[in-house]
Amino acid sequence: MRALLTSPLGFLIGLSLGALGGGGSILAVPVLVYVAGESAQAATTTSLIVVGLASLVGMVDHLRAGRVAVGPGLLFGLAGVGGSFAGSALNRGLDPDVLLLAFSALIVVAAWRMLTGCPTCTRVGEEAAEADAESRGGSTKVGVRLHLDVATVVKVVAAGTAVGFFTGLFGVGGGFIIVPALALLLAFPMPQAIGTSLLIIALNCAWALLARVGHAEVDWLVTVPFAVAALAGVITGTRLAGRLPAQTLLRWFAGLLVAVAVYTAASSVVALVG
Repeated sequence: MRALLTSPLGFLIGLSLGALGGGGSILAVPVLVYVAGESAQAATTTSLIVVGLASLVGMVDHLRAGRVAVGPGLLFGLAGVGGSFAGSALNRGLDPDVLLLAFSALIVVAAWRMLTGCPTCTRVGEEAAEADAESRGGSTKVGVRLHLDVATVVKVVAAGTAVGFFTGLFGVGGGFIIVPALALLLAFPMPQAIGTSLLIIALNCAWALLARVGHAEVDWLVTVPFAVAALAGVITGTRLAGRLPAQTLLRWFAGLLVAVAVYTAASSVVALVG
């Protein structure tokens, strides 16, 4: 019964992950807690499995189209190792309601970033469409010229560590941080920022899961159908990238995130004071 309730939501989460390079994964934990009835710690672990697999599968089409910068992606992902382990360690020791209250704050930050934090992110659809047109014209590569000076590398490592920490602590992919970071720090065109972000998300999820070996709670009866639905969604979203009204989707999705954040915060506060 829980699988029937969560699977359609898993599809929508995968859809946004494939189309926007992130964002949807931040809804996985509230869905797993309030719909599937999992504990906060179990939900973050399930989210890591689902988001990691969905990102890996979603990356394939982007990789074929030349929209994944493997070198910078690996650098960013490797920078998240320490953060992922630290976040996972903190996750185990936090009160579940405190964890969910902090998570609600993170959701608000994600919504704010979508709307105001990265102006270039509102051009996701436009630039992805251009990349898609180039692909049909015979050129599948989205060119990126990297200028990695010491200052840029330090910023990338710092951003990678922060994303890894959030992934380990909350079980989120961190695409709402990764995509703007790639666009602003490395001047990636948005299609390549989205494709590369999926590689980074998959790596960070792997590090965080590795840190939880021996401590993780996983309800496979919920995780497997939820993951299958999310994979179907991310495949669909990847193929729809560039054909959707990106600005409208971002605004609608940001509004949904705020609503979920309010509900999560209210539920957590009631549990803490009650």
